[in-house]
Amino acid sequence: MSKKAISLLVMLVMVGSILAACSGNGSGSSGDSGGSGGKKTLNVALWDENAKGFIDKTIALYKKDHPNVDVKVTYTPWDDYWTKLKTSLAGKGGPDVFWMNGPNIYAYASAGLVKDLKPLIDKDNFDTSVYTPALVDLYTYNSDLYGIPYFLDSVGLYYNKEIFDKAGVKYPDENWTWDTITENAPKLTDKANGIYGFIANAANQTGYYNFISQAGGYVLNPDKTKSGFDTPEALSAFEWMDSFMKNGYSPNQQQQLETEAIQLFGSGKAAMFPGLSVNAPQLHEMLGDKLAVTTLPAGKQKASIVHGLSWTINNNTKNELEAWDLIKVLTGKEGNTNLADSGFSIPAYKGTEEGWLKSIPSLNLKVFVDSLAFGVPYPVSEKTAEWQAVETKEIQDAFLGKKSFADALKATGQGTDKILAEEKK
Repeated sequence: MSKKAISLLVMLVMVGSILAACSGNGSGSSGDSGGSGGKKTLNVALWDENAKGFIDKTIALYKKDHPNVDVKVTYTPWDDYWTKLKTSLAGKGGPDVFWMNGPNIYAYASAGLVKDLKPLIDKDNFDTSVYTPALVDLYTYNSDLYGIPYFLDSVGLYYNKEIFDKAGVKYPDENWTWDTITENAPKLTDKANGIYGFIANAANQTGYYNFISQAGGYVLNPDKTKSGFDTPEALSAFEWMDSFMKNGYSPNQQQQLETEAIQLFGSGKAAMFPGLSVNAPQLHEMLGDKLAVTTLPAGKQKASIVHGLSWTINNNTKNELEAWDLIKVLTGKEGNTNLADSGFSIPAYKGTEEGWLKSIPSLNLKVFVDSLAFGVPYPVSEKTAEWQAVETKEIQDAFLGKKSFADALKATGQGTDKILAEEKK
């Protein structure tokens, strides 16, 4: 071989080496485009390892049409999830696709940490009407959708059939109201044996948020500019709840702080308990066939707070289209059917809940799905955590008798309105 040919060969080898080095396959954070064999990598983050089975099954569907994409799923415990996520996203890294909840969506969207999905939805004519409307509302920020709903919780009235039978009281049904609860709670209370007729749940999602809505009120108005805490409707809800505690028909606030309401009910210490759909497996394990459930009794109107999770995309992902395709599979009909069949939770895709409904044959879980017809989205804004801190302190003080509900709700309303005004600056 001539010297000229040898020189040309050496040059080609050097150029090839440089190109290979430039292509790289480092394990960068968001949307690593490397990987073995030139594959792209999508990093997925969530916090519940109980989801692993149906998540893996659905990702396998995605990979059939995306053989050149590696999907790496990381499960981070709840206590560390949000700190780790926000830190990594703020540093322009983090996972490509991840779970998002209601209390955080406005904060992440307003900070530019999650992608506005409207352009992708419009491009694909993606049908969002297949999802529960309350969840679509929950993940809509400034009129655009930032998260595709995945699964949800609604609130129903669990009851202990054994306590009803002993008291000779007819089981509750969809026709019960606040008045029916008020009438029957004393009959179901057995103070000598520490049995309460009703747990006036002092929590927000499973308690007073529902009752404020049932009284015809609201926690936040639709445009997130004003709270409804300091209103007659809210006051009537809290006074109704407090009446059970004062008369000994419900565990009081101090007792609920010492022992969680779900534990009190699950240990057979109460006849009725407003709880989440996701509580069903735990309560059934505790009470077995004594357990039953119906829709929440109505006040002036029916209402059930709806919360649930969505899938969101990192605003800095390098693999936007691959991430979007993955979300479409995860939240699609087959993906939601996999979720439902696992018994994990109610899928957000309407009509795919059959597997979940059959997950506990002795319970009429359909009441939770029926409750979506009068579902109210869990209230959120950009600074949810800040005004909820005010809310929790003031309302807890009122339940503990440290101040009147009128004073507590006035302070909560003023504090929340101030925070909401700061959001608009």
